[in-house]
Amino acid sequence: MRNFNEDNITQAVLDRLSSCADPRTRQISEALVRHLHAFVKEIEPSDAEWASAIAFLTETGQTCSDTRQEFILLSDTLGVSMLVDAINHRFDEAATQTTVLGPFYVEEARDFRLGADISHESGGPALIVEGTIEDVRGAPITGALIETWHADDRGFYDVQRDTGKSALDMRARFHTDMNGRFWYRSVVPAAYPIPNDGPVGKMLDAQGRHPFRPAHVHFKLSAPGFETIVTHVFIDGDPYLDSDVVFGVKDALITKLSRIEGRVSPGGHEVESGTSLIAYRFVLPDKTRG
Repeated sequence: MRNFNEDNITQAVLDRLSSCADPRTRQISEALVRHLHAFVKEIEPSDAEWASAIAFLTETGQTCSDTRQEFILLSDTLGVSMLVDAINHRFDEAATQTTVLGPFYVEEARDFRLGADISHESGGPALIVEGTIEDVRGAPITGALIETWHADDRGFYDVQRDTGKSALDMRARFHTDMNGRFWYRSVVPAAYPIPNDGPVGKMLDAQGRHPFRPAHVHFKLSAPGFETIVTHVFIDGDPYLDSDVVFGVKDALITKLSRIEGRVSPGGHEVESGTSLIAYRFVLPDKTRG
């Protein structure tokens, strides 16, 4: 077939995919062609606009590094990450709700004993996090793995500092005790802007959007026989809860930041008077996939 035009080129490209051996690859490719062509027909970009679009994607790739993933930011800020998350985590309604992993997860976090202070270089307001991990029937999960990380009181993650991965801070791995409990000390995180000095930041400016995320603590929770949960716990009252730039906020994940006036936390741990508390009960769904 020759003589392609706006009326016949979509079908021509789809016909070229007919010999694709893998059914899933063919399904994805056909859907991509249909929707991308429909998008182009709807907006009718000029040559200059299409060149700008290609330049934007090129710059997005060039901005990625060992400590920055601009394509994740693009996916997050367009709501695609949360859409993929929702599709892939249709769990029991009793389970903790999930949200995006985000671009600052680091696999190399160290294991700490329960109660450890994981903030080594940040002098922000003191915080204690107390949590429990249970199954959907309310039974505690012993030995569950908690991976946790968060920004400091100025809104920066450790990997955004000049020291990079050589000085991991405000991130750690713990395991629950025999009662499914875990606790650790850190500093109160602040709301922060996602990195907005690159192409995604320019896109947000053009769209009239701010780059901020509300204050939160990240958790990745796993245990044998259970589905892995990736989620945040957000701090109630944050001004960005209703306009999170990555659409990650859910009501069930918001908790109050309380202040401990005495010397003992609700979980029975010694603290300095005035320490802030985040307490949360996590529920892991039974594993349903092989």
